Amino acid sequence: MTSDFAAQLRAVSLRVTRPRLAVLAALRDHPHVDTDTVIDLVRAGHPKVSHQAVYDVLRALTEAGLVRRIEPAGATARYETRVADNHHHVVCRSCGAIADVDCVAGHAPCLTASDDHGYVIDEAEVVYWGTCPDCSEGNR
Repeated sequence: MTSDFAAQLRAVSLRVTRPRLAVLAALRDHPHVDTDTVIDLVRAGHPKVSHQAVYDVLRALTEAGLVRRIEPAGATARYETRVADNHHHVVCRSCGAIADVDCVAGHAPCLTASDDHGYVIDEAEVVYWGTCPDCSEGNR
C-alpha cells in the first residue's frame, strides 16, 4: 500500500516523505479522526515526527486533494482519504462518531439547489445528525 501512497503523492507533485506516508496510512486505517489522533497514530510508528510536521502534512495533503477535511458543526476538524466522490456523513449527537453516507445513486438531488444564485455547483456537503447504534443501545 505504501507504493500506492507514493504514486498518489507523485501524481500531485508532492515529494514522498515518511511523514506523508505515515499520515496517509493513519487516515486510511482510521478515517474521520482529528489532528491530535493523527499525531498520536503517526508518532506511534515514527516518534521523531513533530506535531508541526503532521499539521504541515495535513495541510499539504488537503490542498493537493489527497485528503478531505470535514468540520461538522460543533466538532473539531476531522480528516479522511476518501475524496472526490461527493459522499456525505452521519454524525452521532452523543459520542461524535462519524460514518460515511454515499450520495444517492442515479439522479443526485444533493446537487440540485432550489436557487443556485448563478453559481456553477460542483459539490454539496450534507451532514446527517442522529444517534449511533452504540449510544442508542444505552438509551433503551
